[in-house]
Amino acid sequence: MTDFSANLGFLWKELALPDAIRAAKKAGFAAVEMHWPYATPAAQVKAALDETGLPLLGVNTIQGEEGENGLCALPGRQQDAKASIDQAIAYADATQAKAIHVMAGFADGHEAHQVFVENLRYACGATDRTILIEPLNHHDAPGYFLNSSSQAADIIAEVGMPNLKLMFDCYHLQIMEGDLTRRLTHHRGIIGHIQFASVPERAEPDLGEVNYTHIFAYLKELGYDAPLGAEYKPLSGKTEAGLGWMKTLS
Repeated sequence: MTDFSANLGFLWKELALPDAIRAAKKAGFAAVEMHWPYATPAAQVKAALDETGLPLLGVNTIQGEEGENGLCALPGRQQDAKASIDQAIAYADATQAKAIHVMAGFADGHEAHQVFVENLRYACGATDRTILIEPLNHHDAPGYFLNSSSQAADIIAEVGMPNLKLMFDCYHLQIMEGDLTRRLTHHRGIIGHIQFASVPERAEPDLGEVNYTHIFAYLKELGYDAPLGAEYKPLSGKTEAGLGWMKTLS
């Protein structure tokens, strides 16, 4: 059986985070992950995690102001970017989250690249938790700085810190690059977390063009046994109504 992590940024959005954690446990998820949980006191999240026994796989750095979608590749925002990293690390420490996704933001060019590398080195040096970077597709996030797996791999190599890893989101990478099986093989050594959703709907994974039965089985062949992140938007709006895939795809 494949273990799955419920991304509570999209699943059970109608519930307070502690209740969403409890709902994920009841549904059979092996872990949870979050986008921006900072409005909920970390102590409340930690209490629910302890109650359910679910690990928290990760949180994101904040998006910043409207239209930024992250701060860490934005020239001139280095002080704010470091503050967002510090905030995420503090929350991760308080909740024992395993990883932090450092969001790049909308930017391009050499200066943005240098700023991102600088901020990633800061993040990796400030914690021993895994730091993740995630390419986002050009339909959902046009203009996002990080937009391919090869770009992410080059940045990871340039930063040169062992706790910097790739967030391999099958949804985003299928849209931008496809060829998921070969890309999983090629990047296996730098992958820190894997997420999935149907393409193109970003709904339950038993819909759309990606054969996740094959993908999940192939990941087992690769020896990848960490929980896979269900980061999708329930088609009906009700999370419980679409959870049949947890049995049919695993």
